[in-house]
Amino acid sequence: KLVHDSVHPTTSVPSPKDFADIYNELAKETDEIVSIHLTAKESGTCNSALLARDLVDKRCRIEVVDSQSISMSLGLLVIAAAKEARAGASLEQVAELVRRNIPRMHLMILVDTLKYVIRGGRLNKAQGLVGTVLRIRPLLTMRDGNLLPAGVARTKAKAAERLYDFAKGFSRVKEVAVAYTTAPNEAKSLADRIKEALPEAHMYLARVGASLGTHAGPGAMGVAIRECESET
Repeated sequence: KLVHDSVHPTTSVPSPKDFADIYNELAKETDEIVSIHLTAKESGTCNSALLARDLVDKRCRIEVVDSQSISMSLGLLVIAAAKEARAGASLEQVAELVRRNIPRMHLMILVDTLKYVIRGGRLNKAQGLVGTVLRIRPLLTMRDGNLLPAGVARTKAKAAERLYDFAKGFSRVKEVAVAYTTAPNEAKSLADRIKEALPEAHMYLARVGASLGTHAGPGAMGVAIRECESET
């Protein structure tokens, strides 16, 4: 539908009321919530969550955390937080775990075409025209919560090789996630190669959500890395 529909889908930030409704529902079963969100430098979602916190029953403590990332880089943090919470950690301990691991998160994304990035307003048409004419595959990364260029590749195969080299460049990896929009076989192949290079790391393979997929477009893939916390 994204390819053939003349009307490009748009994304919007959840309202504070949306968050407040969810928090109030959760507050019926718990008195502590850790709410982890995509980078505040690329989205207003975290701000909406902060505003919603003040609308919720004060008997439920809510800690809002800016992950400073997106996609499965955010996902790996959420998985780690959930495991810590299920093990009995307090709100403070879970939030601290997340914040401690933010600097250990690394992400690289391959965009197969610039067309959908342009449509979604993440790149101006002049920049996009150059990329389309040259038929380059842009690579993006996260740094301090900002989505930034990480280079280009002439072919998708070379771009995928860059993702592999990116992952292989880390020596002490706890978890890896390979995410994709519409190319599960290519993503699986990449994940298998990375697993061979990093046998000690736990591997996740996931399809990206609709919001990121709308902007990244068909054929996009990404690799998220969570480094080990210590030598032990």
